Amino acid sequence: VQLQASGGGLVQAGGSLRLSCAASERTFRNVAIHWFRQAPGKEREFVARIGGYFGSTRYTDSVKGRFTISRDSAKNTVYLQLNSVTPEDTAVYYCAALRQVDPILPRDYWGQGTQVTVSS
Repeated sequence: VQLQASGGGLVQAGGSLRLSCAASERTFRNVAIHWFRQAPGKEREFVARIGGYFGSTRYTDSVKGRFTISRDSAKNTVYLQLNSVTPEDTAVYYCAALRQVDPILPRDYWGQGTQVTVSS
């Protein structure tokens, strides 16, 4: 059982990028998937989440109106669309499924991280 994050890369300020988080099992269809990021020298921070059953979404203030989280249940994949990126969005992005949010999970699951670098 694992989460696989991908889609990172180098993008110019103002550009767009789409991150993907693919789950290896159908179990993840009904749990919330979260995106976090960690910039160099900073603590990991919450970015966005999408609920399992109803797909409700939540974002940290700094990305509202620029990032969009969505899921394709048929593909067991959650996406994070990054638009109008700034150098402050540069970070390693991680997807996660957390037992604290979904007790059905035996433990927390984290993807390996994907690097997003925004050039000015």
